[in-house]
Amino acid sequence: MGDVNINDKNTLKARIMALVCGLILNAFGNALTIVSSCGSGIWTAAAVNINKLLGFNLGLLIFTFGIINAITNQVLLRRIDIPRFVEEIIFISGFSYFINIFTRLFTTLGWENSAIWIRIPMSLIGVMCFCTAISLYQRANLFMHPNDDTTNILRFKFLNGSAVLSQLIDMIPPIIIIIVCSIPLGQVYSVGVGTIFSVICNGIIIQNADKLVFPSLKHNKNINEQLQNKRE
Repeated sequence: MGDVNINDKNTLKARIMALVCGLILNAFGNALTIVSSCGSGIWTAAAVNINKLLGFNLGLLIFTFGIINAITNQVLLRRIDIPRFVEEIIFISGFSYFINIFTRLFTTLGWENSAIWIRIPMSLIGVMCFCTAISLYQRANLFMHPNDDTTNILRFKFLNGSAVLSQLIDMIPPIIIIIVCSIPLGQVYSVGVGTIFSVICNGIIIQNADKLVFPSLKHNKNINEQLQNKRE
């Protein structure tokens, strides 16, 4: 996503490694939150509630959200960027595949039947995993999950680089989806301790992961600097 900018600390090899690790770690973390039943990330929780209401495949729902996010990014950029769109669809395809694999694996292992004192930490660890993943591939800035590109665009184009504000704004649509689904369902699924932790701490964890996890990988701001310079 954007021109490759190689230097001694941000080689293309390092950025690709961060991208791949981020992709797998994101799916791993989201699967942990789903199986824990103690609260998923807010977008995943929205997908779970639609799944409960309409019966659609969870992986397909997450993929559909990704397409919607990718289209939203084109609107936020105010220009058509076909390579960016294609890259995001490739990422979400891999993400949807891995999240299904990890969810089935954890279910087969019986983790969903663990005691509550195990499942709550499982959910919190899952949130920390996918936030760390977001930090990795946003810094690599090759291509990323469409939703995380949305927060990246919001962060650098509209919010003066604030990861916290961009995460909070991005959470408004899934919160609305969950509320709407809860009316016919009569209850809310996949919203709990982990979700609250995610809503409050996503941006904070991402900003700290920027400094603490693979700290030699700096933000490749070739795209982000352009966004800041073009703020209107």
